[in-house]
Amino acid sequence: MSKHRKSGPSPDRGGRGPRGPNHGPKRDSKRGGGPRAQPPKGAGGNRYWLTGTHPVRAALSNPERACHRLLCTDGARADIEPLARQRGVPLEVTDRQEIDRLAGPDMVHQGLAMEVEPLEPLALQDLPDASPGRPLLVLDQVTDPRNVGAILRSAAVFGAIAVLVQDRHAPPETAALAKAASGALESVPLVRVGNLARALDEVKEAGYWTVGLAGEVDDTLNDVPLDRPVALILGAEGDGMRRLTREGCDQVVRIDMVRNEVGSLNVSNAAAVALYAATRPAQP
Repeated sequence: MSKHRKSGPSPDRGGRGPRGPNHGPKRDSKRGGGPRAQPPKGAGGNRYWLTGTHPVRAALSNPERACHRLLCTDGARADIEPLARQRGVPLEVTDRQEIDRLAGPDMVHQGLAMEVEPLEPLALQDLPDASPGRPLLVLDQVTDPRNVGAILRSAAVFGAIAVLVQDRHAPPETAALAKAASGALESVPLVRVGNLARALDEVKEAGYWTVGLAGEVDDTLNDVPLDRPVALILGAEGDGMRRLTREGCDQVVRIDMVRNEVGSLNVSNAAAVALYAATRPAQP
């Protein structure tokens, strides 16, 4: 697995970089992997409004992000103008009502909104090599965009190498997902695959110990080995991991709860707890 961010034409000058539509499928030279996943519906050119200070600043700092219109209130101008000028994105000063109208009244925007294109989806082969202390997160049919966004945010905090989702059963990149991620979309690769069971085989071949989370098993997160790369697999709330996904795990563990009066954690909270456990220092 190679480095996931590559240099190339700046996307806000019309180029899409080395992963643009004029390039053929990339194959894994080491393992003979198949072509990269196709972009999900809603990606590859469908613009949306990215809102809020952290998401907008992070997007402007990401050369892979195609940025278009940037709107701000007069109060937010001083903070964002130097970065917008450096990136070459025109700044339009307007009022909060206009931003509400364009981005939607339910989006908390802090006086900032930028029209962007979704990032191009990555393949497993684009990622850095597996290493202990940098877990890979795998989501099995987690469909709520706010949950996926919150998981990306936790992944950024704990230094996860990527978040992997199944293309057909995961949300596309949207304003709600990006807002919940609070800028993490720009730093944590979101990998989309067509077949999760086959992807787990590739993950194992790459050197990961695959650990699924479930509530009814004996092993806990404390039993996860920390001397090797770990892939943490979480299923949808309620249903959990599907059978084939669970059978593909090297180990299935639970979160050891002090009190269990609410049944289980929200999937994004469970991901944060699992990431913390998987990145703690290994005991001698």
